[in-house]
Amino acid sequence: MKNQEILARKIIELMGFDDYTFELDEEHRHGRIFIHNHPSLVKEHLPAILESLNHLVQLVAKKENEHPLFFDVNNYRREREELISELARAAARKAVVTKKSISLPAMNSYERRLIHVELAAHPEVKTESAGADRERYVIVKPIEETSS
Repeated sequence: MKNQEILARKIIELMGFDDYTFELDEEHRHGRIFIHNHPSLVKEHLPAILESLNHLVQLVAKKENEHPLFFDVNNYRREREELISELARAAARKAVVTKKSISLPAMNSYERRLIHVELAAHPEVKTESAGADRERYVIVKPIEETSS
């Protein structure tokens, strides 16, 4: 795990960022990085920074037979999770009111899982994934759907 932490710090520095804070929760295998310099550059490229950083750290973990750490940069992942949860709740409300299935945009497997988990206990809707590869998406269906 120490190698993954060192690697994450090195990647951030190689990207040209020298003003950052680094928090690590070893128990839950999560890290949070806050990059303070170049805010407009970071904001513009945050999804790519986050995805690339996690991909490289996961490759090292796999090579060393360790469980990977997962990093969030500037709270992007946390804010994205909140947005996706709200999207799930809104789709469920719409599906219940219209009694029609609601197809959500294509998402990665982690984001689709968030939708499924958010709506798993909802008594009036069910969810299922459809599509393939990068075009895979979630459908939110009312329990009693009317035919169109």
